[in-house]
Amino acid sequence: MNNIYIASLISMGGLGALLAVGLSFAAKAFKVEVDERVSQVEEALPGVNCGACGYVGCAALAEAIVSGEAPVEGCPVGGSATAQAIAEIMGTTATVGEREIAQVLCKGGLKETLARAEYQGIQTCKAANMVPGGTKACQYGCLGLGDCAVVCPFDAIIMNDNGLPEIDPDKCTGCGECVRACPRSIITLAPISMRTYIRCSSHDHGKVVRQICSVGCIGCGICAKVCPDNAIRMENNLAIMDYGKCTNCGLCAEKCPTKTIEFYAEVIEAV
Repeated sequence: MNNIYIASLISMGGLGALLAVGLSFAAKAFKVEVDERVSQVEEALPGVNCGACGYVGCAALAEAIVSGEAPVEGCPVGGSATAQAIAEIMGTTATVGEREIAQVLCKGGLKETLARAEYQGIQTCKAANMVPGGTKACQYGCLGLGDCAVVCPFDAIIMNDNGLPEIDPDKCTGCGECVRACPRSIITLAPISMRTYIRCSSHDHGKVVRQICSVGCIGCGICAKVCPDNAIRMENNLAIMDYGKCTNCGLCAEKCPTKTIEFYAEVIEAV
């Protein structure tokens, strides 16, 4: 019996050794060489894994940049500093545009917009928009339940007492999560140097807007007429701003009869 036991141990040990040698050879034969730049690029990225780049996380973006699938400027959150650092790793140059931040295209809060019903469903904008459309009479404005604030990975959005989101330009990175989360599409990204915003997204006729919102666009077209740069066009009863043409003269805000357009005298420093 002892001889059988010893023989079994020897045979099992020999088989284990043989398998180990085989695995060692297989590991060498099928070894995938990893470009060390992948880890370097990933380390240069912010590491927040917000998905603003279009990839599932910073690691995936790093692989895409090294493989040439994504540009060195692929991370909108990191800004110019991150892009330059990655460009140095990749031995190339980075071309970074102006930093963008989120802007809310609605100023019709609880005080300015007529209430039409009491919503008691699931307390998310997405849910409210699917069935009754929330509490406000305006079917285009902010629902005020804060989906944008919930998804913001940088705590750059808070809901104020008037039921509207406020965006902190110092914290906002332009990742676009809030833009994607808003079921009414009233949040957009705009160059940080912009000082003029049309804070409305309603396509109702002016008569309807006047009845339900004191600060909504009534489609009068005065802003488009007075703009010296042709930066505003009227589209489906709503004034639309072309940020590429606007020179921040502020004339449209001055002439807007409902004060839908806001103009800020001070420029937020573009970094």
